[in-house]
Amino acid sequence: MPCITVDSCTFTLFGALGDLALRKLFPALYQLDRAGLLHDDTRVLALAREVGDTAQHLGTIESHLRRYVPAQEVDQQVLMRFMARLDYLTMDFREVADYAPLAERVGPAERVVAYFATPASVYGDICANLAAVGLAERALAVLEKPIGHDLASSRAVNDAVAQYFPESRVYRIDHYLGKETVQNLIALRFANSLFETQWNQNHISHVEITVAEKVGIEGRWGYFDQAGQLRDMIQNHLLQLLCLIAMDPPSELSADSIRDEKVKVLKALAPITAEQLNRQVVRGQYVAGSSDGKAVPGYLEEENSNSQSDTETFVALRADIRNWRWAGVPFYLRTGKRMPQKLSQIVIHFKAPPHYIFAPEQRELIGNKLIIRLQPDEGIALQVMTKDQGLDKGMQLRSGPLQLNFSDTYRRDRVPDAYERLLLEVMRGNQNLFVRKDEIEHAWQWCDQLIAGWKRLGDSPKPYAAGSWGPMSSIALITRDGKAWYGDL
Repeated sequence: MPCITVDSCTFTLFGALGDLALRKLFPALYQLDRAGLLHDDTRVLALAREVGDTAQHLGTIESHLRRYVPAQEVDQQVLMRFMARLDYLTMDFREVADYAPLAERVGPAERVVAYFATPASVYGDICANLAAVGLAERALAVLEKPIGHDLASSRAVNDAVAQYFPESRVYRIDHYLGKETVQNLIALRFANSLFETQWNQNHISHVEITVAEKVGIEGRWGYFDQAGQLRDMIQNHLLQLLCLIAMDPPSELSADSIRDEKVKVLKALAPITAEQLNRQVVRGQYVAGSSDGKAVPGYLEEENSNSQSDTETFVALRADIRNWRWAGVPFYLRTGKRMPQKLSQIVIHFKAPPHYIFAPEQRELIGNKLIIRLQPDEGIALQVMTKDQGLDKGMQLRSGPLQLNFSDTYRRDRVPDAYERLLLEVMRGNQNLFVRKDEIEHAWQWCDQLIAGWKRLGDSPKPYAAGSWGPMSSIALITRDGKAWYGDL
């Protein structure tokens, strides 16, 4: 039986027939029901613009559940129970009159979770209309990224929401924060003196954060070409990971204590001026290449593309944090589409011992690495140096892992999807895994200066072949500091 109790609520899902809802949110809610973590009285209201028969729309949701939930995890009895929780309403989210039927379906004392799986441009309208029918005052607002495309537009969206929802009832999603391994970062750092005593510039040489996507645009040209990889990935996912790695210990495990420390990191990020861009930041755009042995088109050849676009599909950069803990420690961030593999990992490179006594030709091997994998296989590995086995080896060294692979170590336990954890924490009213308004603003402020620098210089993205690790200049970015990207083949 689950050890977590969750009060009942009415879960209202705006944009219920969109890709995110069908592919991620409904499967996550089903898994929570399957795990016994939904209250018996919790109901789910699917809200979308599409007209038509309710049974038809619910059938669409069920068919997508069967598609995206692994077959061995589809329990017919649980599925029937979950579908019985669902109802569908056709709504124009900008029309206040369409909210009256929604209000009628919510009990007078029922808690409401309002999940906005919609463009941010309608967040303000949804909030105003929920307030107009008396639901905002007892609702939690869950906001999906992207929230704006720069600091000014982000503030406009957040200010519109803040007119009706105080910060204590706003949950901004960054799904990376729901991953099991990301949560383990806090436990790994602050529950193990082995690491926390070494977690500073005295012992760490540099840090890598790589989020590589194997896929291309996948029909998202309209959105992506307006955003680009910096806005789409660095401003949120990678900077959030950087904050969790670099932050000082919070005073307690409360939402604001953790987020206060993350904000300090964002404030301490050294600005990158236009004059520094060529040395510290690389933009790329993929051209035709191959993936899994098959030819794939370049970004400018994708369906509905604009052949004149200078939007980046790859970014690599060096970030520096101006504080006592991290003085002189570079953080290398890298993310791109059409990479050789799907990979999200953090590599902490520890400094080599000050005195070396082994064979000179093996000196480059020395240096422990902590490898934190977020996907595809979540786990943690510590690379340590040991003597190679064999009578003829002498004191020849080898590097090997002390490894924790979640799927192998906890074979009987299913590793939950990030959205399952995030939805559960929303229903529990716990904001630890969600992003505060000032975090978003400081992240945008830092990213906006990069975008402004590119515009000032007229910088165009450098081409890289699909299926490669990005432009050659991204390798030069790190090698000029005497380092190399970990694991690149």
